[in-house]
Amino acid sequence: MAQALPLTLAQTVQLLYNIVDRIYIGHLPGVGRAALTGLGITFPVIVLIAAFTNLFGVGGTALFSITRGKGDNEEAENILGNVFALLTLSSALLFVLSYLFRRPLLFMFGASDESFAFADPYLKVYLFGTVFSMLSTGLNGYINAQGFPRTGMLTTVLGAAINIVLDPIFIFGLKMGVRGAALATVISQAASALWVLRFLTGKRAILKLRRGRIHIQPRRTGRIVALGLPGFVMQGTNSLVQIVCNNQLRAFGGDLYVGIFTVIGSVREILSLPINGISSGAQPVLGFNYGAGENKMVKEGIRFSAALGVIYTVLAWVVVMLIPRLLIGIFSDDGATVEIGAKMLNIYFFGFFFMAFQFVGQSTFQSLGKAKQAIFFSLFRKAIIVVPLTLALPRMGFGVEGVFLAEPISNAIGGLACFFTMWLTIYRKL
Repeated sequence: MAQALPLTLAQTVQLLYNIVDRIYIGHLPGVGRAALTGLGITFPVIVLIAAFTNLFGVGGTALFSITRGKGDNEEAENILGNVFALLTLSSALLFVLSYLFRRPLLFMFGASDESFAFADPYLKVYLFGTVFSMLSTGLNGYINAQGFPRTGMLTTVLGAAINIVLDPIFIFGLKMGVRGAALATVISQAASALWVLRFLTGKRAILKLRRGRIHIQPRRTGRIVALGLPGFVMQGTNSLVQIVCNNQLRAFGGDLYVGIFTVIGSVREILSLPINGISSGAQPVLGFNYGAGENKMVKEGIRFSAALGVIYTVLAWVVVMLIPRLLIGIFSDDGATVEIGAKMLNIYFFGFFFMAFQFVGQSTFQSLGKAKQAIFFSLFRKAIIVVPLTLALPRMGFGVEGVFLAEPISNAIGGLACFFTMWLTIYRKL
């Protein structure tokens, strides 16, 4: 709990980067609906950047925690330096490729001529913050893993505070529209990245980011990638799902439904934060105790995470059923978006508590270095269940509602399969 609460707060603030953008953009006079749709079209690129951040950042954090638990601090610092080099190199490559090919990518992701007019200027500016986004998010876990969750929380508090202040100034005051939202995000991400780097190179850090350890060592990189691959696959398949959903929604419902899906995705991100915080807070604790041979503590952590996760997700589902219009209305004042969006929201969130099982099973596999299992269940829920259902259900008579119905079905099947496999293959053998 000591790790989970600060991490949940940190992730809450982190989410404000994008959520505040969507709220302001959705209320732009006259063009809010189209602008919000355009922003939704850019999500696959943003999620892909997050996927590579997870690949190196989260994978390295898991290995870093296990290595610290074994008492090998020198190797832990080598891991940190290796991850810094990987994040820096990959961010440069992602920026160049995404910037050069953004037009064909956006149309492939479901853009229309109208939504492209908003998606392109937003992404063009946003991409300049790629290195800041990847360093601040990818390295912040190394602050938490050293026992400084409050300092890690301040990383995101600083960036979000700057973003919240700059958004209305750039969007409305300077009349920059979507470009202003993207510029505010880039500046706030830069501030967060500088904060993380200052801590990891400063006196307070137990294990530091040292210039002499910043290099890419193939064998170490392989171990980092093996542990980070589940998170990469999960984010990568999220990007795939977003692309498939955008194209299906545009084909069966039009741009209005793409915008609604953007709003529902925002609501889901907000309500998923506590369960994300629980699993993120548990990972370094589980990894450290597993490395130290404290199996009893590992089992206790799994039980606690599962119980707390289920209780929270049941409560979140109740909130959605009670106030769907209010939740949609936060992001848009368009009548059609609110009315249709409320109905789609209830479909999408049906049985939301099954997500807790997915998170707990996934984080346990990853924390204990069981990369193959974690990768399989990442692929299973998204690529094997969600994508085929998203393609099939609209053509089976469900129409555009079938796109939203695919999510709860995958939550139930994928979540239970992941959790009970973890329970039978890991928990009972500890």
